[in-house]
Amino acid sequence: MSLVQLIYVSDLVAQDESQIAAILSSSVRHNLENGITGMLLYSQGNFLQVLEGERDKVEETYARICQDKRHHNTVMLTEEEVSERQFADWTMGYRQLSPEIAAQLTEYAPFFQFGFDAAAIRAKPGVALAMLELFSQGMF
Repeated sequence: MSLVQLIYVSDLVAQDESQIAAILSSSVRHNLENGITGMLLYSQGNFLQVLEGERDKVEETYARICQDKRHHNTVMLTEEEVSERQFADWTMGYRQLSPEIAAQLTEYAPFFQFGFDAAAIRAKPGVALAMLELFSQGMF
């Protein structure tokens, strides 16, 4: 069994936030069925998500997300083998990041205050995972 962690960003089509509840419901259902854990962050019309699980299940899930009409401009940031899950307690954790949170987290604000910037996140290896871990702890 090959355990992987995949992180990607995508845009919410038409920034229609009424779709988020349905996306979360679908994610939890599919993730439970496929042994996937992870965390989803939303900010200003964009998602940053980590998926963890067996390689084939994670890749199937990511392919399904890429075909989902509610997502647009999906960009994989990283996919790597890991020895253990970092989000094992979450079938799909979720946080919506506000301008107030950006004001408190000046170190991370440039990466999410105007939506997730894939190029900026790629330019600073580890920042996506650090943000996901921070927000999974529920401190903000």
